[in-house]
Amino acid sequence: MPDHYRHLVVEALRIEATGGLGLHVRRWEGEGRPFLLVHGLASNARMWDGVAEHLVARGHAVAALDQRGHGLSDKVDDGYDFATVTADLTEVITALGFDRPVVAGQSWGGNVVMELAARNPELVTGIACVDGGWIDLRRFTSWEECARAMAPPRMTGMAATEIEAMFRARREDWPETGIQGALACFEVRQDGTVAPWLSYDRHLMILRSMWEQRIREVWRTVTAPTLLIPCADGSAWGERKRTEVEAAEAALSVSRTHWVEAHHDVHAQHPDLVARLLADAVEDGFFA
Repeated sequence: MPDHYRHLVVEALRIEATGGLGLHVRRWEGEGRPFLLVHGLASNARMWDGVAEHLVARGHAVAALDQRGHGLSDKVDDGYDFATVTADLTEVITALGFDRPVVAGQSWGGNVVMELAARNPELVTGIACVDGGWIDLRRFTSWEECARAMAPPRMTGMAATEIEAMFRARREDWPETGIQGALACFEVRQDGTVAPWLSYDRHLMILRSMWEQRIREVWRTVTAPTLLIPCADGSAWGERKRTEVEAAEAALSVSRTHWVEAHHDVHAQHPDLVARLLADAVEDGFFA
């Protein structure tokens, strides 16, 4: 970590959310416009560490949470619908004392913050959707097809050393904050093997809620300024993504789009770039 980041201190908080659920939140102090950072499916708050450090260095207050069922937050068997997860975010914003933060979400988290802005426009100054916020699983003709295509790999029981070696080999251009964030998606058990913090069944519950979400209807009700950060990663569904992003742009009241050539987890791969796009949108008045 560069020397000018070593003074940054993160505080670990436990915040009670919907139904008494305990959510783990990482918070950095700052005087500028606050940011709440929301991770994607089967991810965790630490994937945002690099972005948070850059934002705090520019004077912003920042918090990142483990959503229900993820990371160090409570593991429950219900509440993975959009109404409940957005209510969780509302409780976190209130508990932190954040006055109309910018709320940024990645992947599924992008769809979550889009839903938050539609349901509670008074809570946010603006939202940012990082390779998400336009994900429409209705491209699958049935839930069964969606579940078959999108089910997570079975990684429980793999050695922690094997997981780390795999990440480091496949993500050679990631900074250490990104690698550590990826590793934090897993519980390391006493025998040295891992298990994803998000269970397989709960993963499918979230996929089901995404398949049921009518994201195109959500866009039309969002009035907050919306920064879209899609990734052009050379994948086979790149053209479909471009079509989805263009549809979101057309439906949103106020939007700005910045395409980047990067991995889906661009916030972990290029935290300096993502932080710059977020902070610049505050400083140039887009999030006003």
